[in-house]
Amino acid sequence: MDRPVLWQFTYSHFNEKARWALDFKRVPHVRRSLLPGPHAVKIRRMTGQSAVPVLELDGSVIYDSTRIIAALEEAYPDPPLYPSDDADRRRALELEDFFDHELGPHIRRLAFHLLLPHANTVVAMFSQESGRGSRMAYRAAFPMIRVVMQKAMRIDDAGADLGRAKTVAALDRVARELGPSGYLVGDRFTVADLTAAALFSPLVAPPEFPYPPPSMPESVLETRRSLSGHPAFQWVLETYRRHRGRSAAVPA
Repeated sequence: MDRPVLWQFTYSHFNEKARWALDFKRVPHVRRSLLPGPHAVKIRRMTGQSAVPVLELDGSVIYDSTRIIAALEEAYPDPPLYPSDDADRRRALELEDFFDHELGPHIRRLAFHLLLPHANTVVAMFSQESGRGSRMAYRAAFPMIRVVMQKAMRIDDAGADLGRAKTVAALDRVARELGPSGYLVGDRFTVADLTAAALFSPLVAPPEFPYPPPSMPESVLETRRSLSGHPAFQWVLETYRRHRGRSAAVPA
């Protein structure tokens, strides 16, 4: 059986969600890192759409982090990310859906609004697994790529304001939902915790995130400082510390 292959961006919270699930389940897999923008030709050829992560698993090509986790739960049930109790499972999946839709796109829009003016930082983030020639070509093309990203994700002042408001609302939701166990559902780590923590990673920048970040502009650091006192911000740090674990990726 061929090893699973994860097609990814190194710096993407939805890609981190899929990576974390593979690592949590200790699934040996190959990671193929792509450059945002140029990636679209290959991914469209594979899936008919352009979003990553994409997982090749047992002859199937699966896109969307939620669908990837569902497939991993079926193929690699232990350790589980879905609760065994029906009511807890429904609640965990509802929270996964909430964070996917009410946090994921909005925190991304906020982050890129702060980052895109800093071309060298963004290129360093996206191209750290690329060769020198690819990095240079990507840097030269980045002004055009930036315009496409701004248009595709509606990255502007109004979008950033909404992104911050949605991010704070999601932090508040975590604080409300946490039980005495420190988990969002039941008394153990589930897909709800993984999804929330992974999707907050652009804001929190936990040390366990698998790709070391470049130096961040002051606008990003100030946003991070302004929200670092929120209990859910600290919960993300603790969740990464306790559960992110080692990479299960293997050489190609």
